[in-house]
Amino acid sequence: MGSGHFQEFEDEYLETLYEFHERLPGQRVRNGDLAKYLDVSPASATEMVQRLAKNGYVDYVPYKGASLTPKGLDHGMMMKRRHRLAEVLLTLLPFEGDVHETACRLEHAFNDDLEICISLLLGNPTLDPSGRDIPPPNSRISDKVEQQSNLVSLKKLPNNQSGEVIILMTSSEDNKVLGNIGITVGQKITRTNTGYMCQGNILQISEELAERIILRC
Repeated sequence: MGSGHFQEFEDEYLETLYEFHERLPGQRVRNGDLAKYLDVSPASATEMVQRLAKNGYVDYVPYKGASLTPKGLDHGMMMKRRHRLAEVLLTLLPFEGDVHETACRLEHAFNDDLEICISLLLGNPTLDPSGRDIPPPNSRISDKVEQQSNLVSLKKLPNNQSGEVIILMTSSEDNKVLGNIGITVGQKITRTNTGYMCQGNILQISEELAERIILRC
């Protein structure tokens, strides 16, 4: 088994332990509960928890269960953040598959640079599509997000501010509609009290569509 696959298993366990921590902070999680949640054998769960304990990610007491160490908490929080960011991204894209299952795969493809990019692209959201909190970024990520926070969705563009369209997270059909009213990549849009202005025309755009139009201010 490749180390990359094993790292994904470790990530899944730490993310799951973080999810238990969200519900009951600091409480130990029994190996049987982990095995049931992850649909693995109790022996597999015990082996992985022992490995994570050896590497300093969890504090494990046999027959009582595991709790995350500060190192494990940071990693589990990072994985849960990446999963929920992926869910937000997928719900904004014209994506018709299983959002949760696909986000489970995408989260393992994130590195710091991609997390920063997606955070900026989405406006650093705090809630996932079902209303759960998105964990905050670690300091390594948050510092860079703050330095580069010049991307915003049209929906969040303040009144009397302008921005250049850089991404349309829309279907080809919506792109045609937007193109017909002058909204294409590279165009400048200004938000006014009465709507949006592009190429001298006042436009009315639904909030749902405005959320999918990303500007650089």
